[in-house]
Amino acid sequence: MGGYLQDKVLVVVGVGPDLGRQIALRGAGAGADVVLAARTASRLEEVAKEIADLGRRALVVPTDMTVEAEAEHLAHAAEAEFGRVDALVHNALAMPPIRDLGKVDLAALQAGFDQNVVSALRLTRLFVPALQASSGAVVMVNSMVVRFSQRGMGPYKMAKAALLAMAQSLATELGPQGIRVNSVAPGHIWGESLRWYFGYLGNKRGVAVEDIYAETAKATDLGRLPEPDEIADAVLFLASPLARAITGQCLDVNCGEYHH
Repeated sequence: MGGYLQDKVLVVVGVGPDLGRQIALRGAGAGADVVLAARTASRLEEVAKEIADLGRRALVVPTDMTVEAEAEHLAHAAEAEFGRVDALVHNALAMPPIRDLGKVDLAALQAGFDQNVVSALRLTRLFVPALQASSGAVVMVNSMVVRFSQRGMGPYKMAKAALLAMAQSLATELGPQGIRVNSVAPGHIWGESLRWYFGYLGNKRGVAVEDIYAETAKATDLGRLPEPDEIADAVLFLASPLARAITGQCLDVNCGEYHH
């Protein structure tokens, strides 16, 4: 029995150990062939093997999204291998400085903007011809940071707010070509990175990781934190024909920590 992405071609940019991997694997589980892009080639090869075990094809393309020639190579390689692209998922993140806007180095602020926003725009533009041919979709992975303000998070919020505005504007521009553009804003994702961070906080405060988790989860309606596969399902929904009438939207997946 086919899945909701049966025989589609999914490009996943930013395949890390948590969310990017889950998007790729769950996409393959739903019937898609997957193009895997990130800077770490060894991780891509591991995920490609897992996709093959699911009976789908995977193309590994080590890519630094901030390098124009590498982004161009990714777009060409995807179409050369599969002959089509149905969805582009942009999950890559270069973390901007964690510093107040009044003190952050402006060159570092600019670099964070270029790495996160301009690189996503460049890549989307490169895939427009293929996505137009398939009436495809773009999904930008954003962040809950756009829903609140916190000291030190200004540079990150600026970059993600710009990414959200860009996705909405692209939805308007590309809609007449049949291309949908949406965003997903995860809350705290209970994966490898957050486990490490909660462990760091716990050691600093002399409390258990479980205590940090409970404190954080208390702020959510469901009393828990979303896991990578749950964020991935929301991303893949927007990338799929199930969301064929949805564009220009941002779907928050945070177990009810913030309402929008």
